[in-house]
Amino acid sequence: MPEPTATITVTVNGTAFTRTVPTRLSLVDFLRETLRLTGTHVGCEHGICGACSVILDGDPVRSCLMFAVQADGHAVTTVEGLANSDGSMSVLQDSFCETHGLQCGYCTPGMLIASHALLQANPRPSAAQIRDAISGNLCRCTGYQQIVDAVQLAAERRAQATGTAG
Repeated sequence: MPEPTATITVTVNGTAFTRTVPTRLSLVDFLRETLRLTGTHVGCEHGICGACSVILDGDPVRSCLMFAVQADGHAVTTVEGLANSDGSMSVLQDSFCETHGLQCGYCTPGMLIASHALLQANPRPSAAQIRDAISGNLCRCTGYQQIVDAVQLAAERRAQATGTAG
């Protein structure tokens, strides 16, 4: 018996994609295998590690816990979508590099997604708020302090760029 399929249209990083997919295909597998956006990582496949996090209609979600058909008609931002329009790193991505907020890099896409969502909601978060925002993401290399430093640096740089520093 053939696997059931559905045709979906999902806007990913600003581009609409229409594809026919198996109804049980996870969103992370759709992004990685169908669209070839491999920045979103597959970690635990149980929604615990956060490596597969993406932004769905403005909110961070675990793409391993969603079916691609559930994203039909929605907007998804992956870690690739956080870069500047010219392909250069965003302030947040650059801040992660500068503060060594990434080491092995496996958790980095999820950490960037969580941090980006936090900065969208709260442009000047405290260290405690940053720790809370990234608490659903596991990192085995950095000890988290460098990630907190990265988000604080990004917040500071964004505030300077908009003239709201102080």
